[in-house]
Amino acid sequence: MISVDIHSKRFGDTQVLGRVRLELGQGESLAVLGPSGVGKSTLLRIVGGIDRKFEGHVERPQRMGVVFQEPTLLPWRTALENLTLVHRGLSEAEGREALERVGIGDRAELFPGQLSLGQQRRLALARAFAGAPEFLVMDEPFVSLDAELAEGMMRLTEALIAEVRPAVLLVTHAREEAERLAGRIAHLEGRPAVLHPEEKDHLRCVKP
Repeated sequence: MISVDIHSKRFGDTQVLGRVRLELGQGESLAVLGPSGVGKSTLLRIVGGIDRKFEGHVERPQRMGVVFQEPTLLPWRTALENLTLVHRGLSEAEGREALERVGIGDRAELFPGQLSLGQQRRLALARAFAGAPEFLVMDEPFVSLDAELAEGMMRLTEALIAEVRPAVLLVTHAREEAERLAGRIAHLEGRPAVLHPEEKDHLRCVKP
């Protein structure tokens, strides 16, 4: 179970997030929609354990995968090493299998700079799923991709989620992505931003 109860998040004197409460069980998925700059990525960094300077409490499983807006790969490591260095218990054979699953098995020995943007995004997706995450956090994972690449990545992501069945928290500004990848949708709005569920009776999101 993922349990999030954020009381407040500030940057200096500016309060970015107000009360944000949500729960997710295994296999459940929630998309958070909102305009640029509202605090979606801040929320995601808190939930993912990257930002710990906030008031509140987050409970999450240890096995977690994160897909950022940018691939955030180690440029001096090969595609395979970008998996095995992050997932210490992952064997080389398992790493190669993970690359095969996202369609870049033949790129294992190449460095990120030798990969196209689409291939880098596939590598980032492979890294997120390589550890069989119980919880997957995605921060606008298809941003800056053209329509064809985005569609391919979305189909691949749908297939991996269906296979691994993690709890999923997706933040995006694109409603189509939200509707395809999440069973529930909420909106992050206001100053400071709070979460507004679209279907209050069916969302374990609590409006403050």
